[in-house]
Amino acid sequence: MWIKKNKLYQYIFLLTIALMVIFNGGNNNLYIQFNFIIISIFFLLFIREKNYLAHINQIFTNNKLAIILYILFIIFLIFQTIPLPIEWLSFLSPEKYNLLNKLEFNGNFNSISWSPVNSYFSLLNYLSLFLYLIIFKSLFYKKKDIFRFCFFLVLLGAFASSVAIYLYLIGNPDFLILKNTASKYAASGFFVNRTVFSCFLSLCFFSGIEYLKMVDSYQKDNKDNFFNKIYVRLFILLITIGIITSFSRLGNFLFISMIIIYIIQALYENDKKNRFFLSTLVLIVLFDVLILGFYFGSEKLLQRFLFLQNEVMEYLPLQNEIKEFLPYSVRDDISRAALSKFAFIEFKKFIIFGYGGGGFEYLFKINFQNLSTSYATHAHSDLMEFLGEFGLIGSTLVILTVLFIFTKNYNFCFKNILLFYLLFFILIFDFSLHIPIIQLLFILLLSVNYNKSYILS
Repeated sequence: MWIKKNKLYQYIFLLTIALMVIFNGGNNNLYIQFNFIIISIFFLLFIREKNYLAHINQIFTNNKLAIILYILFIIFLIFQTIPLPIEWLSFLSPEKYNLLNKLEFNGNFNSISWSPVNSYFSLLNYLSLFLYLIIFKSLFYKKKDIFRFCFFLVLLGAFASSVAIYLYLIGNPDFLILKNTASKYAASGFFVNRTVFSCFLSLCFFSGIEYLKMVDSYQKDNKDNFFNKIYVRLFILLITIGIITSFSRLGNFLFISMIIIYIIQALYENDKKNRFFLSTLVLIVLFDVLILGFYFGSEKLLQRFLFLQNEVMEYLPLQNEIKEFLPYSVRDDISRAALSKFAFIEFKKFIIFGYGGGGFEYLFKINFQNLSTSYATHAHSDLMEFLGEFGLIGSTLVILTVLFIFTKNYNFCFKNILLFYLLFFILIFDFSLHIPIIQLLFILLLSVNYNKSYILS
């Protein structure tokens, strides 16, 4: 049986996403480099086809300004990484210049970035994301292709969840590339961090719900669709168990609040076609209550919403908390809120050009040298860390790129509003958006538009 060329390319594209999930969501410098090489080769083969090249040309033609801004952002990242005369840093990055003098640095050249190696791999990652988006928009341009993509994501989420649940039930032993030492008492599967795992499953859950919600509206009822909807419901239940057993406060909060929003929308629209969709949501809620209430304890039901109370109270500048947090006075306990406040303080010091991708870890080690057994690679607030990494210049370029894409293509629909809702909480309270697979899924899902053949066209 011959596979059509378009479908073959789609399968290869989806395989690269599956590999990224298996290797800790692509959160590894070696894998980022491998991923960039693979997607670049795929892109070069891809543009040899005239039809796909025409799709890409149309995307570039209709989004010139956004693409130019993104290219400027890439150039800015390169500028952060290249070695500059040390005297230039006194103007471009005075804080780094002063710290280098305190550290008795004797070199003649240094970069704006505190970690040029990590910034280089960060640059490769952002180039890969751009290529992924261009290929995705040229491959998945029909509604049936979009549904295939959503079906794949919910299947991938169910597979990752099944592996995580199995490992959790047998005590989370280390197995081949899977290192579960940090998450012995929670399901995380292919991911080192359980919150990143739960955020990934939340996006897969979102894809499954969108599939069930839209498939009846855009595709005719047939035997294949009937069974596909049954499979998706089963996959969603597996994903539900995975999110619950991750015991991530943020992941579980996003999961249950997403269901509530979907139920409110279904009741508000009161569409007969949405009755089966609504019944699926109610079934998931009941399933969730049964698992949490009877297996893990009834107190777990409400703990997810206490996430907001606990996290927000930590982030508020109460009494002299900010003053007490300053680097010279903190020695023993570093909370998530403290890390976020530290990231904000460092952002103000490197406000124009930033401190480069991966620089937060180095700044933490410099300012908290007495914490010999503790370190932090991320700020636990993607917003503060991105601002610090890119500075005002890089951050402005990213924001303008996103705004131009969305305003030109009118992508402010319910689906994207819900994705921005998820994005808001992750940006404020976690570092998951620094993980390549989370970045990629957000970009691809935000670009999907059921009402047009081309999202960016």
